[in-house]
Amino acid sequence: MTALVLDAGALIALDRNDRAMWARLRAAADARDIVAVPTGVIAQTWRGGRRQALLARALMHCEELVLDSAMARACGRLCARSRTGDVIDASVAVAAAQLSHHHRTVVATSDPDDIKALTATLSGQVVVVTV
Repeated sequence: MTALVLDAGALIALDRNDRAMWARLRAAADARDIVAVPTGVIAQTWRGGRRQALLARALMHCEELVLDSAMARACGRLCARSRTGDVIDASVAVAAAQLSHHHRTVVATSDPDDIKALTATLSGQVVVVTV
């Protein structure tokens, strides 16, 4: 089983009806893979209303990962270690690293360099693909 973690770029691509990203999401859903999105990523992309019907549909296939106190602390430690301030990117990296202990894990992102830099400092194997 594979885990697919989506960042804001992936959600924006889905919202813009990007065929390649929709195909990736469909393939994951058909395979009954885990599709995960940290809730901070949703906050970055969600503006509500009918204009985001595609995003709402995509999120129905996703497990929303809550930024609880343990995750928040892990993200803060990662930001300190990597000398970055982007907590949301850190939440994507932390979620991917955690999932990679039990599943093949792929992150779909529009910022591959940032995510690769963050995941490189964590344990686990994470594949990063560009949206």
